[in-house]
Amino acid sequence: MKAAGPIGRLGRWTATHFRVVLVAWLALALVMGFFAPRVEHALSGAGWEATGSESLEVRKQVDEQFGGMSSSALMVVIHSETLKSNDPAFAVAIKGAAGTLASSEDVSRVITPDAGGWISPDGSTVVVQGGAAADSNQMVRAADELKVELAALDNEQIDVSLTGASGMWSDFNQANKEAMLKSELISWPVTLAILVLAFGSLVAAGLPLMLTILGLVAAAGTLYLGTSIADISIWAMNFALMFALALGIDYALFIVYRFRAALSDTEDPVAAVETSMETAGKAVLFSGLTVLISLSAVLLVPSPAFRSMAIGIMLSVIFVLAASLTLLPAVLGRIGPKVNSLSLPWVRQGEHRSARFAAWGERLWKRPLLYGIPAFLVLVGLALPILNLDTGMPSIKVVPSSDQSRQGYEQLAGAFGPGAPGTVQVVTSGELSADTTAVLESDPGIARVVPAVESGGGEVLIQAIPDDDPSTNEMAATIERLRSDLPAQSLLGGASVENFDLENALAGKTALVIGVVLALGFLLLLIALRAPVVAALGVLTNLLAAGAAFGVAKLIFQDGMLSGLLGFESQGFLDAWAPVFFFAMIFAISMDYSVFLLSSAKEHWEKSGDPKEALIGGMAHSGRVIFAAAGVMVAVFFTFALSGPLPPKEMGIILGVAVLLDAALVRLLLLPVLIRLAGRSAWWLPAWADRILPKVSFGH
Repeated sequence: MKAAGPIGRLGRWTATHFRVVLVAWLALALVMGFFAPRVEHALSGAGWEATGSESLEVRKQVDEQFGGMSSSALMVVIHSETLKSNDPAFAVAIKGAAGTLASSEDVSRVITPDAGGWISPDGSTVVVQGGAAADSNQMVRAADELKVELAALDNEQIDVSLTGASGMWSDFNQANKEAMLKSELISWPVTLAILVLAFGSLVAAGLPLMLTILGLVAAAGTLYLGTSIADISIWAMNFALMFALALGIDYALFIVYRFRAALSDTEDPVAAVETSMETAGKAVLFSGLTVLISLSAVLLVPSPAFRSMAIGIMLSVIFVLAASLTLLPAVLGRIGPKVNSLSLPWVRQGEHRSARFAAWGERLWKRPLLYGIPAFLVLVGLALPILNLDTGMPSIKVVPSSDQSRQGYEQLAGAFGPGAPGTVQVVTSGELSADTTAVLESDPGIARVVPAVESGGGEVLIQAIPDDDPSTNEMAATIERLRSDLPAQSLLGGASVENFDLENALAGKTALVIGVVLALGFLLLLIALRAPVVAALGVLTNLLAAGAAFGVAKLIFQDGMLSGLLGFESQGFLDAWAPVFFFAMIFAISMDYSVFLLSSAKEHWEKSGDPKEALIGGMAHSGRVIFAAAGVMVAVFFTFALSGPLPPKEMGIILGVAVLLDAALVRLLLLPVLIRLAGRSAWWLPAWADRILPKVSFGH
């Protein structure tokens, strides 16, 4: 037996220094646990914007020079089916709404209908506005509080609803939070049941929960501390929880399975830990690095929300990975054979090689094309719909119909036209005011231009109500046309323009993000496996699985298939962040499974030099782990399809389908077939690459 490498030696050290490792992790958990409960109130609800865009500059100037009446301003829609704005009861509601807004320190000023506010032609709908005295994130927090007070003004005759961008993000985040909690309540019992079946004992099944909880607490505490430096999206915590659970299960499964097998060969738990970490632990390290690399590409997107979400996931991965490489081997070294305590009666301990997956590998080796061609055709067929994939920023349809922001939005659109919720703002100089107004009035996509308002510094704010709903292609065309026709010094902004700029920023970075993910993923697999053909096959099959998942998403969310069954209203497009953000997440998970399978195959190749033994041995020793881990992930992700709002459904369906296809058709079928067809050349390494690549081995 050759000497252990750094990961194996780390495993031996942790197993022989249990108390030191335990105290260190308990100290970290206590410190971070002190901050973790505060994270939910510190995270921000906005940040869905394109950093450095023209629309953000407009928001900044309007807030500074025009009393905060930017896209972050609060809009209270007061509507009645029976009363008019000059009725006494209506006046009471207006006064109450104005007073509620004025009571908030986040509101700079209040504009009522009689002071230049909005009154519908029939007098049934008015708008009370509250200027933003804080940034967009704080205005969402203000909306969280004010919408409760404003709802109290409702009565049988009058509806009072807080809408606008801040109100919409407030309701959007709240609906998603409730959906996440609902999904987690459903997924945890399912996860526990699958864990017990996968590990075969209650003691072993508890180990991934230990990693998950520690990773989540540490990530939550770090995110809270991070809010003192920069705004971090509340979604960062949601995704951190998902990945802490998913990777905690994956890593614990792979290491514990190997530890049980090692225990059957030696009575020394410390030696078993060293063997496990030298093989499975090394694979876990490379898996974690590939996940981090995939997610780091999202940082290329110039948007605070997406960058902070990626950072949140990466933090959870870092802590779960660290715990898997230190605390888990320390615990295994201490409990030794007790890892099999409270086992299910049919479980055979120490069984690392799965006879069923070995037989499956034999079948693929004998008839690769019989199984490989149908799998390839299915994946390609599912991926073809992405050729007609459309994306867009979320419409009001993502907000539940009972929420204030959606009710106010629909009342606003009904009273002032479909484009009223997407009012555009133009900041220009006094000298260009007439020319700017003329362009707006002559544009076919503009229904009405509001008289210009001057600031004390010589700037002018001109607002215009478009003809079309903010989420339509016609509105996008209007924005592009105005950007082309307005005087060069005139800046175009408003909530709908901010969404347009963010969508363009996402689209502009999609190809770069995908390219970076593929390139870095290949490089890391090349370093880990020292086999360029296998590394390329791993990356390309990951791409095929992701394409198939997005093809299914196009059919469901853009075309509306299964909308009745899943309980959602199709927007006619996929949310714009999906191709970038969900691709990175899918690729990260797929690479996780790729490393497990290919590292095991590489280990057998190093021992035998036989491509058949490498394939079948790799399948036999990793197939069950991949199958069990995928089962947990699919169950967890598909619970989000039961959630109310559309975005969690998109996330759950896309990620769940991706994991299902990846495990069933790619990792356990198509990739082994391609390795079989490549034969010995799958493990070929050019001499020049052998000289420059680090010597990485998965054998022990």
